[in-house]
Amino acid sequence: MKTVLLVDDDQEFTTIAARIIEFIGCDVYTAGSIGEAKQWLADMRFDHLFLDFMLPDGSGLHLIDHIRSLKLTAQITLITGHPSVKAALASMCDEQINYLTKPIEANDVKRVLDTKTANHHAQTDPFERHFGCLIGHSPAMKKLVTMIERVAKTNANVLLMGESGSGKEVVAQAIHNASQCSGEQVSVNCGAIAKDLIGSELFGHEKGAFTGAINQKKGVFELAQNGTLFLDEVTEMPIEMQPNLLRALETQTITRVGGAKPIEVNCRVVSATNRTLAEIAQKNVLREDIYFRLAVFPIEIPPLRARPQDIPLLSEFFVHQLNDEYKTQYQLTEQAHAVLAAHSWPGNIRELKHCIHRAFIMADPDTTTLTIDEIVSSPFASTQEPDIQVPARAPATSATTLSAPVKVGETIEEVERKLIYQTLESVDGNKTLAAKMLGISTKTLYNRLNAYEQSTPEETK
Repeated sequence: MKTVLLVDDDQEFTTIAARIIEFIGCDVYTAGSIGEAKQWLADMRFDHLFLDFMLPDGSGLHLIDHIRSLKLTAQITLITGHPSVKAALASMCDEQINYLTKPIEANDVKRVLDTKTANHHAQTDPFERHFGCLIGHSPAMKKLVTMIERVAKTNANVLLMGESGSGKEVVAQAIHNASQCSGEQVSVNCGAIAKDLIGSELFGHEKGAFTGAINQKKGVFELAQNGTLFLDEVTEMPIEMQPNLLRALETQTITRVGGAKPIEVNCRVVSATNRTLAEIAQKNVLREDIYFRLAVFPIEIPPLRARPQDIPLLSEFFVHQLNDEYKTQYQLTEQAHAVLAAHSWPGNIRELKHCIHRAFIMADPDTTTLTIDEIVSSPFASTQEPDIQVPARAPATSATTLSAPVKVGETIEEVERKLIYQTLESVDGNKTLAAKMLGISTKTLYNRLNAYEQSTPEETK
């Protein structure tokens, strides 16, 4: 059982953190200042110290100097509630020192306490990661890395365009990591938020701003202060809500719902869409003025079929992750690599990952080899396949003949909901075909249906 010393002057945080550490199975002692911590260190030996960066009688760095002067081997984790010093903490870390930012979770504490596992990961991971998260060395990937390096030196907004599963969220994380900003990355899926809640999610709200607003809430623009705001599926945001986003981008100020005071915000906005430029223009899913604000630096993410040199490397990486998780030593056979190389991967990296995972599940436990005889195609990954043909009865159920009466006073959202459900009914619940008929992506359709299911029963009637 490990012995832990927790040094922090925040009594509420200390109480919660001590309970977490005890729950993990460690003996924990607490101190509220550097002076108290020195007294504990004089009387006891600790395996791990959780140390607040800013204490009433000095910096936590002073206690680190004291620990080193005593030649103690205890592991140290610096803790801070100030995101502005996160980059500074990261630069101080070595084999003995780690760091966490508040609020912390049980998994964070468990990870830093398990130093043997952490060191094992560092020693056994043979994969080079660009910006800590991107893997690949193909010409297409090298070009992408160069673009990220260039834009990271600026504060320009970035629009990521690429097929579903091509890794847009990982590229957004790479841009954030390369920027070395002091704030966090905050992500939000614009296609998954109900229309009447978008303003609250983006800009926050004041207490009492609307029914159910029992507390003040910060929006994602404020949460991403001095960091990166990732707007996934930005082209699925209702067109009537986009002027509010445009104003925030132009003025770098937001006003919470129900509030009157402008609040200055400072963050890079990275947005993403799986629509092509032609679709964006033709289907009027994004206003022209907001497009130019979001796409100061557009980046086209290559599909996996455009970077075949990376397929073996990514495959081995996914196998390595599974081996690490399940404590196994499986390896892909040459035959498996040949099958993977011959596939067109319409579902991109996501499809490849799922394929490896399936092979891992089906692997013979008495061997250490992974074989792949065939790849199970996804019905949703149809990028490389012929367009889905509407069945012969389509003329009777086409969008022009669907019975969706519009009543005076109905909102656009209510009409949209009726149209979606009637389209699904006309094709016997085939979501892929319904999405094609409605002119939206399958992912957007699922997001809309999930939003409707989470609505109140009265709203869904």
